[in-house]
Amino acid sequence: MHKPLWPLLLVSLTLGACATVPTGPSVMVLPGTGKPFEQFRGDETVCRQFALQQVGGATAQQNANDSAVTSAAVGTLVGAAAGAAIGGRGGAAVGAGGGLLVGSAAGADASQRSAYGTQRQYDIAFIQCMYAHGHRVPVPAGMAAPNASSAPAGGTRSGSAPPPPSGMPPPPPPR
Repeated sequence: MHKPLWPLLLVSLTLGACATVPTGPSVMVLPGTGKPFEQFRGDETVCRQFALQQVGGATAQQNANDSAVTSAAVGTLVGAAAGAAIGGRGGAAVGAGGGLLVGSAAGADASQRSAYGTQRQYDIAFIQCMYAHGHRVPVPAGMAAPNASSAPAGGTRSGSAPPPPSGMPPPPPPR
């Protein structure tokens, strides 16, 4: 007797529903200089709502779930077709079960990648909003602009053109 596939379908749908819409930022923002904490909290609420709108809110959650379910369904159909083509006793059912499992795994992976991208978009929108409201956004040291006082405005210390790259002939003298 063949076992019903509904337990596998339930597991795949549960795995596919693991991706979620961001509930908040994953970045740090600090109150702007001279801004009271109450204003910071109010701006944070406004910016959270703005960021949620930028990623599509509940629509993003539905898209992630749809991606997972579609992958599971396609995997089941392809597996059933392959099982039927291979033949044998119960080939279509075995193929459908295997396709459901592979499709579910692919759907869960696609859903997680979608969630990562959605969180990143949310964070970018949140940072932009908070910065526009005058708050401070810490930047990793490797991303900070070099200190403007370390080099003169022309970009070189002597005021002449920078040297050519190594292995290149020097430029012709000015006329």
